[in-house]
Amino acid sequence: MAHNLEARLNSYYPIALTVFRVVIGLLFLCQGLTKLFGWPDAAHKAAVGEWPYYYAGWIELVTSLLIIAGLFTRPAAFIACGEMAFAYFTQHLPHGFFPITNGGELAVMFCFAFLLLVFAGGGTYALDARRGRWRSAGAPRRTGWRRNRRLLRR
Repeated sequence: MAHNLEARLNSYYPIALTVFRVVIGLLFLCQGLTKLFGWPDAAHKAAVGEWPYYYAGWIELVTSLLIIAGLFTRPAAFIACGEMAFAYFTQHLPHGFFPITNGGELAVMFCFAFLLLVFAGGGTYALDARRGRWRSAGAPRRTGWRRNRRLLRR
């Protein structure tokens, strides 16, 4: 019974990863849009050049769009994960250790969600998966340097 359930759930892994990636990306996009443009919450808009909020907004905007599209998912998630770790340690940790008391639970949640995407990747329904196919169609086969050297001599 448990084996059948596991097999059935495993078949939905690509869809679940895609939904996870898109939802986390959309939530992160809202963070960036709020900091840069004051939308949907004008109270948290950062002034132009204000350190670190304004620059964090640009990082959040760009990485979230890449993550939503599934394009360069791993590097974008790595940068976003680092930004959230930086946010927690510089903005929240000075106010207490536990995220629930210092208001840093969102930063920790995003940090570990992006860490998951660093290792899981964009999934089957990401542009990264297509990009690999596009690249491999015209790229030379990687068989070893000696064989490629022989092919170049011909």
